Amino acid sequence: MSFLFWYFPLINLVAFSIIGVDKRLAIQQKWRISERNLLLTSVIGGTIGSGLAMLVFRHKTSKTSFLWKFFLIGILQVFIAYFYVIKSK
Repeated sequence: MSFLFWYFPLINLVAFSIIGVDKRLAIQQKWRISERNLLLTSVIGGTIGSGLAMLVFRHKTSKTSFLWKFFLIGILQVFIAYFYVIKSK
């Protein structure tokens, strides 16, 4: 439990930061962080941080293919968490 206590805030901070950095790179028209890496941070637990960053920085909010993948990851994580809680009872 201690590991998760530190892991989730850290990975969400990293995910938030990566979205912010990618937005800055987009504005400067420089080499960008790949969508695969942005989504990977969500897959490994940074969904909340990524989602907040997308709203704060207004980044990737109009790209429907990215949003579909992001929401699919979020829905799968909710189902996994739900079944994990039921299974542990």
